[in-house]
Amino acid sequence: MKAQPVLPGQETGQHQAGRMTPPESGRSRPGPGDFDLELWCALERAGTTVRDEWCSLSEDAVSAQEVEELVDRLVCGVKGVACRELEGLKLPLTVLGRRVLVLLRRHVLTEIEQMETPTPADQLVRFFQAFEAVAQELEPDWSQHLANRLSGPDGLEMVVEVAHDLRSPITSILFLAETLQQGRSGPITDIQERQLGLIYSAAFGLSAMASDVLELARGGDRLVDLDPIPFSIADILESVRDIVEPIAEEKGLTVRLSEPPTDFRIGHPVALSRVLLNLTTNALKFTDEGAVEIVAHQTGPIGVEFSVKDSGRGISPAAMRTLFEPFRRRQNQGEYTFSGSGLGLSICRKLVEAMGSSMEVETAPGQGTRFHFVLELPLAGQGG
Repeated sequence: MKAQPVLPGQETGQHQAGRMTPPESGRSRPGPGDFDLELWCALERAGTTVRDEWCSLSEDAVSAQEVEELVDRLVCGVKGVACRELEGLKLPLTVLGRRVLVLLRRHVLTEIEQMETPTPADQLVRFFQAFEAVAQELEPDWSQHLANRLSGPDGLEMVVEVAHDLRSPITSILFLAETLQQGRSGPITDIQERQLGLIYSAAFGLSAMASDVLELARGGDRLVDLDPIPFSIADILESVRDIVEPIAEEKGLTVRLSEPPTDFRIGHPVALSRVLLNLTTNALKFTDEGAVEIVAHQTGPIGVEFSVKDSGRGISPAAMRTLFEPFRRRQNQGEYTFSGSGLGLSICRKLVEAMGSSMEVETAPGQGTRFHFVLELPLAGQGG
């Protein structure tokens, strides 16, 4: 195993991650020492190339001057670590700093390959060990920088932006899968139709997760249809089944529906559909054999109990304590959890509460789980 170079300041125990005291002059550099001068020239030429190509970093870089300053600091840092002649330099602990270092190393390799006189192997080893040491020096602090941003005042905004960015490509996948399923691009085989169904279901799940993040940022209880509107309970149940059917078929499971005798009601169909879809998807995830039942049971003139029951493994008492908490940590691999982040069930509970009810859970180890809630849904005429 190659010996790792000692970073400046480590010998005295004064080293701080990502930080080395800069030289008096911002652009002064340590001398080549016992290194081939051509190696330093290659490093300088690579730095010039990165400065000239700063536009390729335009997504993160503010200006050519910003890139030039980063190149200067990184070149100085590599030389300092290689020669152990620099007391210290503050390294750029940013995503852009890491990208500049990657480009710098890439161009250095190109320069070295074009050198007429080969550089001694021991010097090359020390030289690239210096690059690696600088990269390792940037990494932990870059991670901490990201963690600080996520936990800072703009952390939620960053998460929301990521969720927004996810929705556009996911929407394209959903549209294309549906277009292919309907044969608009030509006939498809039965196997292709099943595979497209799985693609659609998976993409729909990703889209729902992105929506969960956005909803949580808004409080998690936002009803899209603010005023109650007429809707068909049967249509909602069938829509949920159609979306999850490919997943159920792949696992050899059955999705059963039970509708109330009076179908047309007045309520919040968008929120209701979302809750039932989340609950059903999760039930299928944790059921290996048997069936998942989606039931709408009339409990009175306007009362309807909705439930999703599976024949899965059940929920342990330990998992029950944090079941409705978002961003919970999974204790054991494979244990029952609504999702790795816990967003889905948290959003479901908030939406059910926004519709004037509360989410209840019945479970027993090895006997399955049943989520249920009762909504007051006045009757609507058949014409809506």
